[in-house]
Amino acid sequence: MPLIVTTGQDGISMTVDLPPTGLLLVGLGPGGRSGMTAAAIEAAQTADHRWYEAYTALWPEQDVIDLEAHVGPIERVMRPDVEHPTEMFELARTSLVALLVVGDPLQATTHVDLQLRAEDAGVPCRVLHGLSITGMVTGAAGLSNYRFGRQTTLTYPHGAWIATSPLETIALNRHQGLHTLVLLDLDPTGAGTGDQRPMRPEDAHRSLHMMAERLAERPPEEGALSSLTSADLEGLDVGAWTVVLCADVGTSDEAFVTTTVDGLPSEVGGRLNCLLVPAAIEGVEAAAIARWRRS
Repeated sequence: MPLIVTTGQDGISMTVDLPPTGLLLVGLGPGGRSGMTAAAIEAAQTADHRWYEAYTALWPEQDVIDLEAHVGPIERVMRPDVEHPTEMFELARTSLVALLVVGDPLQATTHVDLQLRAEDAGVPCRVLHGLSITGMVTGAAGLSNYRFGRQTTLTYPHGAWIATSPLETIALNRHQGLHTLVLLDLDPTGAGTGDQRPMRPEDAHRSLHMMAERLAERPPEEGALSSLTSADLEGLDVGAWTVVLCADVGTSDEAFVTTTVDGLPSEVGGRLNCLLVPAAIEGVEAAAIARWRRS
């Protein structure tokens, strides 16, 4: 049955159609209830069960507590609960379950897969979109969204091993004159079961240099994972690359710093960080990111 939201003191007037039972994928936005859509708030209030997916991205804990006070009890869940959704689907057959996801719920393939599996299982699934870092950060920093290539996620090393594909993605974008949005990992273990530690600027510096070292050590016969040749990847001066460190974008603590990869260890960052790696820029773009340089 539809949920009717009548006009109140805040001026909101809308209708949100929700199934009586099923799964709701609810986008929380970047942080805090003020960044959620009215539809997402009403869906969370209406749901019989609220699960907060706490491994692909995180809100500040106080924001989660404040939301819980407004919409009702919230259970924290991790990757195994989402990738093996037997309990979730059983609940959703007889009640309304809201999976609360930071940002937009369909920015992670994990949640797209969940949506498809719900459909296959005959569980109604409704998406309530939210503001995502991927749509906010490029323009907020001052770079043209039309000039961005494929985005990537910078991962933690696991012992002496680290994936090199994120650095290859950045290098290929730069080679093609395209900027890169680099999301930063928040799970050193990669298991998605807890003990998260969102990557700090100094962690990003270490990971990028480790990737560059591994690429330099790779035998030429192995070739590049991207369309770059081994010659293209030789002598990458990663430390000198200009980057824009973006912290807590979309929240009241939003901050930007334009620096270099080797300047990252000197930066504090925020609760959640990402990087923009510009290609060659001039004009408005150059003036825009110059605003964020330390004086």
